[in-house]
Amino acid sequence: MCAALAAAIMVTFIPLSGWAAPVDLNKLLEQTRDTRQTEAKANLAREKRFMSERDKQASLLADIRKQLGAERNRGVELSTEFDGNEEALTELQVELDGRSGNLGEMFGVVRQVANDFSSVIRGSIITAQYPDREAFIVGLSETRLLPSIGDLERFWFELQREMTETGNVVRYDTQVLTPAGTPTAAEVIRVGPFSAVTDGQYLQYLPSQKQLAIMARQPGGHFQDAAKALEEAREGYVKTVADPTRGVLLSIYAQRPTFLERIHRGEAVGYVIIAVGLIGAVLALYQFGYLTMVRAKVKRQLKTIDTPMQDNPLGRVLASFKGDARQLEEDAEVAELRLSEAVLKETPKLERFQPFLRLAVAAGPLLGLIGTVMGMIITFQSITESGSSDPKLMANGISAAMIATLLGLGIAVPLLFANAWLASLSRAVTQILDEQCTGLLAERLEGQHHA
Repeated sequence: MCAALAAAIMVTFIPLSGWAAPVDLNKLLEQTRDTRQTEAKANLAREKRFMSERDKQASLLADIRKQLGAERNRGVELSTEFDGNEEALTELQVELDGRSGNLGEMFGVVRQVANDFSSVIRGSIITAQYPDREAFIVGLSETRLLPSIGDLERFWFELQREMTETGNVVRYDTQVLTPAGTPTAAEVIRVGPFSAVTDGQYLQYLPSQKQLAIMARQPGGHFQDAAKALEEAREGYVKTVADPTRGVLLSIYAQRPTFLERIHRGEAVGYVIIAVGLIGAVLALYQFGYLTMVRAKVKRQLKTIDTPMQDNPLGRVLASFKGDARQLEEDAEVAELRLSEAVLKETPKLERFQPFLRLAVAAGPLLGLIGTVMGMIITFQSITESGSSDPKLMANGISAAMIATLLGLGIAVPLLFANAWLASLSRAVTQILDEQCTGLLAERLEGQHHA
């Protein structure tokens, strides 16, 4: 039994330590005892180290608990201090409200006035000369703090400056933007907050850039003449443009189309109407000059009725009456026909161009009606394409319709008066020819009867 146990122990320790194989059981016993002693020492050292670590952890835990207690005490103290500060602040706020009294209401009025004033200066031309005031006024209108004495004094100054500059015409140098967006140095003449010009051109204020810019589209010629007169004036009074809406009306007026642009909006039929009108006007003027000259020559011929001249219709008619006086009574009908023939030869020249003028008078409104129909077609097409009845989209078609109608009536009415005038002049000359021919024929027949 002992031998078997010793063998088992030997089998157990050999693979673990790699020791040398015991020579006998005594050595094996000795080795076993040494091993137990070694392990006992190691266990003892480990226990000592464990105990040491345990003491350290206990010490640390005690320190942390002590620190935690101190912090809790400090938290209680801070909470107490915070409550005390809150109560102090409440008491101070009550004291401040009590001391401010009616000033709170006054500061509210200041903020309200500053808000209204900020909307005025935001689009004012004067702000281009004093760009730093807008930020101050806007900040004063939005602040929740009580304004200082300095803020109130500056606010009063800005109000006073706005009122003063409203009545001043000033000249100063600054940067303006060209229509291409390029900044350039220029001398600006500002008429209060109403208008500003430079180099004969009107300026508009750009609130986003806090800068003046030359209007891309300038108003009509007489407006630019007024701008140049203002620019050249150095003293005294000068007639100029003052826009009470601070540039809005001037911008709208500048967008109005010119005469040529209106004609172009009348589409192709507008040019046809104008061509017909111009042709009729030229022909009417030419015929008016001719009839005026003929009337003068006929009146001169009436003074020398016995000496027919070939430079006027009456002279040519009188010269054509060359019948034999002795055969006149027998050929009275022939003589009358000869005079009628002479008058008929002169009539076409006296009444020429009048048929064309009557045609133009009738065709003008009809051409205008065609333009009206075309304009309405454009209007309906715009409504169909856009799917809405926006007046801005329909404006081009309606404008074309109205312009064509206006052009048609515009040529018809003057040509109607011109045709009536020419007809009156031609009838007067023809009446003189008929009277003189009849009188001449009656005079000859009467003279032959007396002979």
